Amino acid sequence: MQRRSFVPGAALATAAALAATLTSCTGGSGSGGGATDTKGGDTAATTQSAEPGKYRTLPEPCGLPSRNTLRRLLPPGGEESPQDAEKVYAGTADITYDTDRRVGCRWKREGPDGTRHLSLDFERVVSYDPAVSDDDKAQNVYAKKEQAAELPAGTGSAKPTPTPSAKGGTGDGKPGADGDGQGTGKATDGGKASPAPTGSPSGSPSTDPSASPGSPVAPRVLDGLADAAFLNDKLITADSGVHRDVSIVFRSSNVIVTITYDQWSADKAALPDSKDLQDKAQALAQELADRFND
Repeated sequence: MQRRSFVPGAALATAAALAATLTSCTGGSGSGGGATDTKGGDTAATTQSAEPGKYRTLPEPCGLPSRNTLRRLLPPGGEESPQDAEKVYAGTADITYDTDRRVGCRWKREGPDGTRHLSLDFERVVSYDPAVSDDDKAQNVYAKKEQAAELPAGTGSAKPTPTPSAKGGTGDGKPGADGDGQGTGKATDGGKASPAPTGSPSGSPSTDPSASPGSPVAPRVLDGLADAAFLNDKLITADSGVHRDVSIVFRSSNVIVTITYDQWSADKAALPDSKDLQDKAQALAQELADRFND
């Protein structure tokens, strides 16, 4: 086979032509100092992400309410040893998978006027979309909760707004989380704070004066509590008795707090007092909101 000869002059000419081509593609020399580097990595680095939320962790929920507050919400009934009282007020923490994203605690007190349940749920909302801040995502989650409460006409205020997400995503950009951020961190057996007594039906809503929009204790938006808040009040009857469920949901920056407080009574003629339960639940909500602002 005949070998091709190597011609140094031709190689030098080819190299010179290549250098000239590269120079023209880069827009000339770097002497101007203001040429833009269009590398994709630098473009991503200069993209500004939305503001992160104020809170990066969550408090230990069982130790957050003061003992005096717990005594008012869960008054002792009859003779009780200090050890038994301490066990009641210590509460039972919910089982969670990520305590930086969701925590909760439950209390139960049996008394002469019926059994009372109290539960706290803290959810730290995180937006995985760089175009949506944690606060905006939390406001959207809160608005969905307010809509789901079906407050009387004219009392609602918040409306969920669409948030950009990846095609086929779940709303917050994180696989496995549901649309309101509740798919992260909480075990399936920790969500029920006020179960019905064993063997009783779930019950159904009963005629309740507090359901009237004109009533001072009607379900409503609460002004002046954290960034946004609402209260719901339901009277439910069952074969075993009657119970009133009062719930308060409020948002402080990127954390959403849900308080559930109810009282069961075996005597259907002795309805749990709506104002009493609401006043105590609101006092707890204000205490928690103040603790967040400390």
